[in-house]
Amino acid sequence: MNTYQRIFGSGPIGLFISLLLLILTFFFENLFSNLQITESTLLRYSIFAFLSGITILIIVWSTKSLPPNDRGNRLVTNGAFKYFRHPLYGAFLSFFNFGLAFLLNNWLYVFWAIIQHPIWHVTIKGEENLMSKEFPDEYEEYSLKTGRFFPRFSKQ
Repeated sequence: MNTYQRIFGSGPIGLFISLLLLILTFFFENLFSNLQITESTLLRYSIFAFLSGITILIIVWSTKSLPPNDRGNRLVTNGAFKYFRHPLYGAFLSFFNFGLAFLLNNWLYVFWAIIQHPIWHVTIKGEENLMSKEFPDEYEEYSLKTGRFFPRFSKQ
């Protein structure tokens, strides 16, 4: 595992794809302007604030659980990593993106948030294969107990 892969993983590629899809969604929004989610500005901002707060908490929690210098050097299975294999990606994919969709107030953005999950599942496979090679038996067992992008609260 080279240093770039160890520190950044699939993040830059996934971020590029996500931003490209967001720009495309923004472009098509005018064609689907009748797909408004709600007329309540308070509801939109409240949902966005709540989901953004969860995102920030997960980011801080995962960074404390696995400092950037330790990435790829050891398999961490505690803290945020007890529930997610990829808590940073999960914070954005499972929480922030849906909050942003509500803030932007169009069902097309909800579709944007949903479609990113299968794309990121494919994108992340290379990173997970590297982890399997680096920590063969441990990572396989760990993968069975944790969610990829959404927390799994099973008995461990």
